[in-house]
Amino acid sequence: MLTDGVALTDHHCHGVVAADLDRPGFERLLSEGRRGSFDSALGLAVRRWCAPILDLEPHADPERYLARRAELGWREATTRLLRATGTTRWFLDTGFGGGRAEFAAVADGEVREIVRLEHLAEQVIAEVGTETMPFEDIETALRGRAGNAVGLKTIVAYRCGLDFPLTDTPPDTITLERRLTDPAILGWLVGLGARIGAEFGLPLQFHTGFGDTDLRLQHADPLLLTDFLRATAGAGSSVALLHCWPFHRNAAYLAHAFDHVRLDLGLTIPYVGQRATTVLAEALELAPFHSMLYSSDGCGLPELHYLGAVLWRRGLGRLLDEWIAEDIITTADAERLVTAVANGNATSTYRN
Repeated sequence: MLTDGVALTDHHCHGVVAADLDRPGFERLLSEGRRGSFDSALGLAVRRWCAPILDLEPHADPERYLARRAELGWREATTRLLRATGTTRWFLDTGFGGGRAEFAAVADGEVREIVRLEHLAEQVIAEVGTETMPFEDIETALRGRAGNAVGLKTIVAYRCGLDFPLTDTPPDTITLERRLTDPAILGWLVGLGARIGAEFGLPLQFHTGFGDTDLRLQHADPLLLTDFLRATAGAGSSVALLHCWPFHRNAAYLAHAFDHVRLDLGLTIPYVGQRATTVLAEALELAPFHSMLYSSDGCGLPELHYLGAVLWRRGLGRLLDEWIAEDIITTADAERLVTAVANGNATSTYRN
């Protein structure tokens, strides 16, 4: 396949659990819900594609897979799976799942930081210990972190939804017990991230689409960001829409309409398993090829980082094979598309 061997830049992922896991602990991480299971497209993908990396036959049953994983130990299993992805650069959201040093110890390649706005604000509030909202302290801390980061991220979709108010001014009144769920404060925080991102040349990532049960999915449709995207067009930095499913066609429209919008399919790819080709085709219906980025959104289980890579390679490779067979695209153009999505678009989007 055209995607075999191409180096990947994983522009959004998280750390891994640095411990051995029993079956309930492992299966919990196979779902965005409260309880996961091997009886899913993702579970099938683990057994099919991850088992050989641990020296097992494809489709090894769950008990055999977990026994072999325990025999190797979490560090060896993690190292094998991460290094089998073919990823040379990892952009790690350090607001959830661990830090850069721990991840770099088990992964090949360069590891850079994505700063999560809400996590940074929570850290500042805890350190300052004030009964007022420390707006200036948050801005100072974000400027300090931005100098060494490759990008910023917000989970405002979880906190109040993507239809947050647009404001550059901190609110006059605040409800202390709801500081980081208050739409006015979150709107200010996202606006701060956009301004500092433009100043430092850092993209601002948004969680969109499906996630865990803290999320109200109807409030995570990226179309709700239309006013924000109008306001930030021409500001000098990019907005990256993460994951997107089931709104990946909506995200593709936004990338079509706004030059500064990028998108990925993130954690969608491992979760949909064999349907990755279909989802990629649907996103590429409207999204300009330069707007698509690769990510795994791997978190907790290194299996997710690995499946993000192997299923992306298979899905896009099969799609482009179909296009070539139908004379929709030349082989040379297909090779350029693969390289762009795998790493080139990330290089031009994340400038430092």
